[in-house]
Amino acid sequence: MKVAVFEATEWEHQACLSLQPRHTVHCTAERLTSELVDGFSDAEIVTTFIWSDLSAAVLRRLPKLRLIATRSTGFDHIDLDHCRKAGVTVCNVPDYGDHTVAEHVFALLLAFSRRIVQAAERTRRGDFSEAGLRGFDLAGKTLGVVGAGRIGRRVAGIARGLGMHVIAFDLRPDPEAAAALGFRYAPLAELLASADVVSLHLPGGAGSHHLLGEPELARMKPGAVLINTSRGGVVDGEALVRALASGHLAGAGLDVVAEEGALREEAEIFRTQATVSTERLRALVADHALLSLPNVIVTPHIAYDSREAVERIIDTTLANIAAFEAGAPQNVVS
Repeated sequence: MKVAVFEATEWEHQACLSLQPRHTVHCTAERLTSELVDGFSDAEIVTTFIWSDLSAAVLRRLPKLRLIATRSTGFDHIDLDHCRKAGVTVCNVPDYGDHTVAEHVFALLLAFSRRIVQAAERTRRGDFSEAGLRGFDLAGKTLGVVGAGRIGRRVAGIARGLGMHVIAFDLRPDPEAAAALGFRYAPLAELLASADVVSLHLPGGAGSHHLLGEPELARMKPGAVLINTSRGGVVDGEALVRALASGHLAGAGLDVVAEEGALREEAEIFRTQATVSTERLRALVADHALLSLPNVIVTPHIAYDSREAVERIIDTTLANIAAFEAGAPQNVVS
């Protein structure tokens, strides 16, 4: 089959060449876009990361497509309705970086709680003043985990090791996991009102869009910290800016924002004839505001990005392709 690999780094390129000579492989560092898609119209397998355009409008121009192997756990960047109708199988990488992402949660949280960014910037200038750098302990604080799946449970385990109390909200509670890790489940409203730190671990998509809006953020404990390493759209960016600027929330650590794709290349939103919605433009402005707030730490969607995790991603992706080739697809997104 003909395999098109998008958003490929050099080492991913080399790894994907192992598919030859069974398959014809074309690797590119570019994202799949409406401008590039016609050059790959004969592709039967497409593998991308999350920045490619896998909308119905693009996928219709891949008439031979049989498999999308996304190199991610999330799949909200793929038009699954189109894939179902077109008979295209979609596979993901469900388990590659549970502890990798969980560790990044605490990198963000500790950077905020101990004023690491400000301290490092100050001392780099030769200023060793301690003024304004006093932090706070995590031990004894309450962490609220919204979404207690694999990553959320890893976060709970680390938090317990730091001496934190943990409460969790999940649509499918697992009492055995709670007992083993020492946390309890609570309704979302109770969690938001009780937690000193709220950490989000939810898939993107319509079901979680703006789960934390104005009312939910207002319900959070005054002085609480929000950590988001899931998807930017889970939080209403405008409401978050207001909550942070007013001082209701002490701060936020964000690895994701709603319009991060547009932030990476803002000219992209003007390259098509489609009208850009007012909602998207407002979200983009909110993201800019979050980047500039002094009580916010933003990283560029790198919570997953450790050496070991990305090796697991490519290994699983190649295994997904091999399983599809053998007629027994694995890690299929339903």
